[in-house]
Amino acid sequence: MLEKPLTDKELINLAINLCANILGGADGLLVVDASDTSLGKMRVINADGSEAKMCGNGLRTVSRYLSEKYQLDNFKIETMESDLAVSKAEDLYPGVPTFSVEISPISFQKKDLPFSYKNFNEMIDQSIPEFISEQTFSAVAVPNPHLISFVSDINQLELKNLGQKLNDQNDYFPEGVNISFSQILKTNTLFVQTYERGVGFTNACGTGMSAASLIFALLNPDQFDANKDISVYNPGGLVKTHIILNREHKEQSEIRLIGNATFTHEVNVVESNLHNNKLNQLEITETDEETAYQNFVKTISN
Repeated sequence: MLEKPLTDKELINLAINLCANILGGADGLLVVDASDTSLGKMRVINADGSEAKMCGNGLRTVSRYLSEKYQLDNFKIETMESDLAVSKAEDLYPGVPTFSVEISPISFQKKDLPFSYKNFNEMIDQSIPEFISEQTFSAVAVPNPHLISFVSDINQLELKNLGQKLNDQNDYFPEGVNISFSQILKTNTLFVQTYERGVGFTNACGTGMSAASLIFALLNPDQFDANKDISVYNPGGLVKTHIILNREHKEQSEIRLIGNATFTHEVNVVESNLHNNKLNQLEITETDEETAYQNFVKTISN
């Protein structure tokens, strides 16, 4: 706990510096603060300095930090939109600590994403030729805005071009949007690649995989088994999701994101250097947890 909290400007400058220059780069900075309503509060500062409403992978990491600090396995964490239930889960693999986190709230309404396309109030499995012809798209906020398209093969160039288009100034998503292309591999098994708002390509986007899982369950009743978790592969490995689908009131569906909370390094820095954005005197200690996670990745790759 810092003696003096960083200002928003200090956080932005620190996040940009950390993500660009330390430990080979990162997608964002997670800030853990005190909360009046939950065990702790999480803020997410992206690599470009923008602030995200939520981060599913980050929430698991913060869950582990608070779980170990307070010796609790079930509690809530405050985020920008809501207080979310989290819990320690059975490890995915030896040496791979695993947490299950609530992804909420859910909205398909254009005002919550926001988006603008013709007179649509929702975008569910819609052909949008202005994006990519011969693909359909669904939009959902969880609460970060996501645009999901199911494809037979992922064309990274098309994903990148669309990601850049919809995260520059545009008429469709004025605040930008996370975009995921997803493949259905078999029953309850997906592969998801995400172009993340404020980041670009990322190895794994927790809310993106959650959003893709929800849209998958909604659109593919013949390939969705509601009694089992969904396995979601991504360029960085694997997470699981659990969807309780409410078809009549889809915003009342429930999403749980289950995956690793791996600490790769411990970094110590003098507090005054944080305030001044000076990162040239860091004490960095590597853990062995990345090795365990990569061993896990090898098992799923095989």
